[in-house]
Amino acid sequence: MKWLQNEKGEMLIDNSKKIVIKLGSTTVIDKKGNFKKAWVTSLIRDIKKYKKNKDIVIVSSGAIAIGQKYLKIKQKKIKLEMSQAIASIGQIHLAEEFQKIFKKNNFRVGQILISPDDTEQRKRALNVKRTFDNLFKLKAIPIVNENDTTATSEIKYGDNDRLAARVAQIIGADTLIIFSDVDGLYDKENQGKLIKEVKNLNSNIFKLADTKITSYGSGGMITKLEAASICMNAGCHMFIGNGNRKNPIKYMVEKKIFTKFIPKISTLAARKKWIVSSLSSHGTIFIDKGASNALKNGKSLLAAGIKSISGKFDKGENILISDLDNNKLARGLASFSSNEIGKIKGRQSNEIERILGYSSKTEVVHKDDMVKL
Repeated sequence: MKWLQNEKGEMLIDNSKKIVIKLGSTTVIDKKGNFKKAWVTSLIRDIKKYKKNKDIVIVSSGAIAIGQKYLKIKQKKIKLEMSQAIASIGQIHLAEEFQKIFKKNNFRVGQILISPDDTEQRKRALNVKRTFDNLFKLKAIPIVNENDTTATSEIKYGDNDRLAARVAQIIGADTLIIFSDVDGLYDKENQGKLIKEVKNLNSNIFKLADTKITSYGSGGMITKLEAASICMNAGCHMFIGNGNRKNPIKYMVEKKIFTKFIPKISTLAARKKWIVSSLSSHGTIFIDKGASNALKNGKSLLAAGIKSISGKFDKGENILISDLDNNKLARGLASFSSNEIGKIKGRQSNEIERILGYSSKTEVVHKDDMVKL
């Protein structure tokens, strides 16, 4: 079966290594506040069919909706403070529903609750990425939601479309699929025709978005376009598809009904642009000639080639890499703190665990976290 294809006929999903799937409240919770077990089961069948050698993340709404059902609260407009309390109750029930239904289909899941600070602050975003990476190593599918219980109106996504896009950006996803209650973006000025592909997200495209939201949902097409903007600048393809159909991925593929947003740059190029955009570095690592040559050939920086360091920095912070003549060679994200590097500099990678007392990465700066200057 051919998957969602780009203009060159390359199979995007088949070539994707990391895929984020966003589920809106109305796709997982029915009008009575019940969890849609049959629909989620059909989605899991799709995931099972196409998951081979792929890391999958699910960003799901629905905590407040299922919390209202449990508490027998029917009112639609609820103050932020009360909705946070309802979300804290609903989140447990939502996570339980996902855990039971995925376990039944032989999948392991983990829960991650994210607030805007976790994605907008570079250091915290890197910590979030490590959590995702470790869940992938454990062969688990992360189930993500906004941390509604601690967010305020000033620091709140307010929808999970943009949250899903930020998650896709942080983990370096190739593809984000947003399931909604419509087939995609429609051209209201062209007899409501479905727009199949968007390459340039300009003001004319935003004018096509409606502002309608559901009783449970907090987004609409505007937030999906804002999510598309994040993805397109992060090197991630994004699709809007209909989540009212069973086997929604299969439906999108076979019927070819969706709106596709084409990124402007590759995922790796976007990540390196993000790294080099930092205005200042927190320290410098000085390396020998052998390590300098390795960097020039596209290799990661290992502890063995490090001669000295200057400055104090934490794991994940932006640093400079220079040779012994103080020529700036690269900028990157440190996998260890300055204190840890001071202990392992000049040592072999297989000695790191013994020296530090715990297992960690072998690269002091990974090649994907490095931009040559």
